[in-house]
Amino acid sequence: MFDGRNEAAPQDSRTYPALSVENLTVEFPSRRGVLTAIDDVSMEIHRGEILGVVGESGAGKSITGLAVLGLLEAPGRVAGGSITVGGRRVDGLTEAELTKVRGREMGAIFQDPLTALNPLFTVGAQLVETIRLHTDLDKAEAREKALDLLREVGIPAPEDRLKQYPHQFSGGMRQRVVIALALAADPQLIIADEPTTALDVSIQAQIIALLRRLCEDHGTGIMLVTHDMGVIAETADRVAVMYSGKVIESGPVEDVIHKPHHPYTQGLMNAIPSLHERVEELEQIDGSMPRLAARPGGCSFHPRCPHAGPRCRKQMPPLIQVGNTKSACWLQQGGTEL
Repeated sequence: MFDGRNEAAPQDSRTYPALSVENLTVEFPSRRGVLTAIDDVSMEIHRGEILGVVGESGAGKSITGLAVLGLLEAPGRVAGGSITVGGRRVDGLTEAELTKVRGREMGAIFQDPLTALNPLFTVGAQLVETIRLHTDLDKAEAREKALDLLREVGIPAPEDRLKQYPHQFSGGMRQRVVIALALAADPQLIIADEPTTALDVSIQAQIIALLRRLCEDHGTGIMLVTHDMGVIAETADRVAVMYSGKVIESGPVEDVIHKPHHPYTQGLMNAIPSLHERVEELEQIDGSMPRLAARPGGCSFHPRCPHAGPRCRKQMPPLIQVGNTKSACWLQQGGTEL
């Protein structure tokens, strides 16, 4: 694979996957020792594809996205593996090099749009500055592109809106502005971390439809980080289910949702109410996600798993192909007994 660390991206970078993560490990040194937040995670996103990354709080979803963007807070560090965007290796770049890559090759959409918008500047000023920073357009051309982006993300009267400040926009409209900012330099990859959580349900549906359309129109690869399987079902092409810092099941969204193999994925799906069947009580997954400093040996899910056996308590199963999906469970790999 092309190793673009400290080098320019290849001329034909659009022929490479938007994102390729291989054996990623993220660590947080502490007084109690080194805590491993992400453990040997691999995933790939092609252009024009949405990969949903799902799991409970603490599973490692957001940390994975921050590692890709190079935004891990100290003392967090990428301790192993590689991150490649459009054929260019981006882990290990200096902060100055990462600043050039972010925006131009990678965009970000976060849960609270106010954290991405400066309240002291108009929306137009922020869009124009971002466009000029990452492209060769002059001020007038950047302003025209800013207007086009606002129209594309569904903001009415863009000429007037360009002059307004973030507090003059509703939550849904602010999120549309953030999406416009993420698209400003036509990046190959967008990390969308819980982009609909803070919005009303009706606005959530609009933002989901917008992300899907922009992905298809721009050919951008999107990593959609969420805890909501409903959002994944509506939006993603493929899904990666994370638990305790690992990907424990992945594959096409239809297969993972309707024919899950891993007991954790099955538990997530059984906890979702059905429109076609009335039940008195939803199933739940007993227990909670283990803390980084108290992960059990073997498979991290075994204390909560109804099918756990001796092998599960001693060995972490590898992620292997099972039908159309990949699953890390001993049930599909020769049984749980040793």
